[in-house]
Parts: sequence; C-alpha cells; structure tokens
Amino acid sequence: MTKKVRTYSDEFKAEAVKKIADNNGNISATAKQLGIAMQTLSNWQNKANQGKLVGTEQYDPDLMSALQEIKQLKRQLKVAEEEREILKKATAYFAKHS
Repeated sequence: MTKKVRTYSDEFKAEAVKKIADNNGNISATAKQLGIAMQTLSNWQNKANQGKLVGTEQYDPDLMSALQEIKQLKRQLKVAEEEREILKKATAYFAKHS
C-alpha cells in the first residue's frame, strides 16, 4: 500500500500557519480543521519561525539566498577536498615509484 504524497502551495502553507494563531496556538485543532497531518503543520510553523516559509511575515528572501549560496559553497568545498586528496595520493605514489 502506497501513500499519495500531497503538495501544498506556499500560500496555503502561509495561511495554515496564520490559522494556528487564530486557534490560540493549537496546532492539533488547526491540522484537523485543514485535514492535514499535525506534524506537517508543525514543520511549516518551524519553517515560518526560521524565516524560511514564503508568504509569512518572518520570510526573508535574503536569508534564503544566503542559505542557497552556503549550500553551493559547501558542495564546491567537498569537491575541492576530494580533488586535493586524490592529488596527495598521486604525489605520494609517484614519489615512491620514481
């Protein structure tokens, strides 16, 4: 048995997070009203609090672009470190066999 993965728009997520406040912070009741899992709504609220959920007051596009840049730089660093290790091993091999 497979579960169907539902996707929600950013607007829906933002409205759902706003409804939590209307329900006095009750995530469980809000999730039941909207017909979504409580954990899903909780995750959205956490993202909103971190400024990562589009459409909420806390959303900061500068933060999101900075996070994307950090992710890209980490990938580049990993590649550079792997290349350096390969070159170290090659240098040691050729020094040993020359």
